[in-house]
Amino acid sequence: MAAQKRLVSTAAKLASVSTAHLPRFPPREAIFKQTEIPKPPFAPEAWASTQPPPPSALSAFAHRIGLASVLSTPQSVLRVCTHSSFANFQKQTAPHEKIQHTNAHLTPIGNALLGLFASEFIQTAYPHLPTRVLKAAVSAHVGTNTCAAVAQEMGATPLLRWHRTDDVTYSDALASVPRAITALIYEKLSLLSARQFVHSYFLSREIDLRGMIKFRQPKIALLEMIKKLGREYPKSRLLKETGRFSNSPVFVVGIYSGADKLGEGFGSSLRMAEYRAAEDALHRVYLTRVPNHLMNLPTSTFPAGLGSVFDVKGAEQPHTPADLGMAEVEYGRSGRSSAGYTN
Repeated sequence: MAAQKRLVSTAAKLASVSTAHLPRFPPREAIFKQTEIPKPPFAPEAWASTQPPPPSALSAFAHRIGLASVLSTPQSVLRVCTHSSFANFQKQTAPHEKIQHTNAHLTPIGNALLGLFASEFIQTAYPHLPTRVLKAAVSAHVGTNTCAAVAQEMGATPLLRWHRTDDVTYSDALASVPRAITALIYEKLSLLSARQFVHSYFLSREIDLRGMIKFRQPKIALLEMIKKLGREYPKSRLLKETGRFSNSPVFVVGIYSGADKLGEGFGSSLRMAEYRAAEDALHRVYLTRVPNHLMNLPTSTFPAGLGSVFDVKGAEQPHTPADLGMAEVEYGRSGRSSAGYTN
């Protein structure tokens, strides 16, 4: 009787456990029977963790994210919300039950597609972005933490089925849900449909790229960039100042190449203002963004029909590759010195 009471109280506390759709409640394991061979005690928490969410919650999730045509059955929703770590946990706690399908093979495909769409988008939008900063931007857009945050916004938290291990954390399990959804869209619809989903949920977010670029010696890096572009030697000019002989002076310095002002910075000293001006000039170059209507993504060449890239039929779209941006600025000899920026 005590085990049954704990079972009911545990099921009531978990929002994802509903007894209305279960074929039998309470389960046979919860009913105490005196036998000659003692049985292990019934664990209500473990039993509740292995129960599937109600079909109504699964259907509501598919309609809430606008993918009812892709996640057309509760089983498909349950599949994308079941992490691979849940299979071993179910074998240990409920070996007599049918092993549920997990998103084990969907997650790697979705992760690769997320990286593909994010890389081509950032590279096309910011052609001068350094490689290391590009990698950091891709991680910020479609990394594990971002995927977990998107899954929470979708409302996948109460539907997630997973088990904590040494190699699997809650963020890892939650991040597998949008990755599996991306792969499922690609399998059932097309590559362009999966790209539209990623752009809507991931790449529409604003990322602070400026904070990812930190310069060790911006003046030297700016000089190398000016030489590469064939522009006039940069010169610093004092634009404004106040309180030079006070305790809190402020100087505003601009860096010019001929008549063009490349950057502007302020500081409590001329050296600090010149440092920030060179940093601002480099940021303006590296963070030059191509407008959305002028972007031509490489994946746009695939036909717009249904099916994978190997099965879809139709005419391929023309693609004009963008001009290559500047390579990373490096100075020194024999590659022993580092680049002029860090991320």
